[in-house]
This record gives sequence, C-alpha cells and structure tokens, in this order.
Amino acid sequence: MKEEVVAVRRCAVRSVVVAGLLVLGGTAGVQGRPALAQEPPAQGYRHEPAQEPPAQEVAPGPDEADVAYHGRVSLERGQLRVWLVPQNDGPAALPDATVRVRLSAELADRQELSTGCVRVGSREVVCETGPLPMHGYGRHIGLLLALKEPVPEVVVRIDTWWNGGASDRNLSNNQHAVLALDTGDSYAF
Repeated sequence: MKEEVVAVRRCAVRSVVVAGLLVLGGTAGVQGRPALAQEPPAQGYRHEPAQEPPAQEVAPGPDEADVAYHGRVSLERGQLRVWLVPQNDGPAALPDATVRVRLSAELADRQELSTGCVRVGSREVVCETGPLPMHGYGRHIGLLLALKEPVPEVVVRIDTWWNGGASDRNLSNNQHAVLALDTGDSYAF
C-alpha cells in the first residue's frame, strides 16, 4: 500500500513539474543551467567529458479548448467533499489538464488524496484531469479533504491550473467559487 501511495504521488508530482517546465518555457531551465566546475580525473583514469542528452522537442499545445468543471461540494464536521467532472467543449482535444482546488480554510496535515492529485500548499490541491477529448469529459475526481479545524463555512475555489498551453476564451465555466456551509448539504457548481 505504501509503495502504491509513493508511486501515485511521484506521478502527480511529475505532472506538476512537467506543467511548471512547460509554463517556464519548456526545457530552457535544463539547457540554460550553468556549467558545473569540473574536477580533475582521478589518477590512472581517462577523463571523458559528460555529454548532454539530446533536447526533447515538446509538441505544441492545441490552439484553443473550452475547459469547464461541473460538480458539487459539501462540508460536514470538518470534512469537505468535492466531486467534479472536467469537460472540454472544444474546438481542440487536450491530452491532459490540471484542475486546482483552493480553500479558505487550512487542510489537516495528513490527507489521503485521490489518484493523480497532490497537495501544493496549506490550502490547495491540484489534480490531473486525464485526456479531455473535444466535446467530451475527463475522469471524475472525488476528494475527501480533512480540515485542520472544524469551521462553520468554507469557500472552495475551482479553476484550471494548467491546460497544456491552450487558450480558453470562456473562463466563466472553469473558474468557480462556492460557499459551503457546515450542514452536510451539497452545493452545485
């Protein structure tokens, strides 16, 4: 079980790192790194200069996609439930995207997150959506988040953290703010 959790976190972290590299200009951070001072070779060994691996080309992202999120949230006794479905209204398919869930209250220190999700701050979780076909849906994402302290209400903000470089002219369907009261009732977005 522990190896499975570590593997899931590695995959989620790798997605976050790749997204960050793409946002910062692809592989520029790798190619533009300063050269390390080379130590002289040990006596009796032939020194071969290290070779840089060939730069991998990053396929250009789609021109435009309309990502949307629909779902519901509920809060009961310090437990926040978030269920959402990512949707792409086109005109291009997306190989992957990342949804961000931000809270007005702090998360408990320990969380068991869904596959493909990772905590990125004291109040934030990001999850990969999986492929988003044109005019189709991504994977259903369900989160049960424990809050650090029970609160009477929490504001949940949901938005796109990364979409592969696609432009999205309609932000009204992928940026949501939902006020959830500590009643156990579901609030749709």
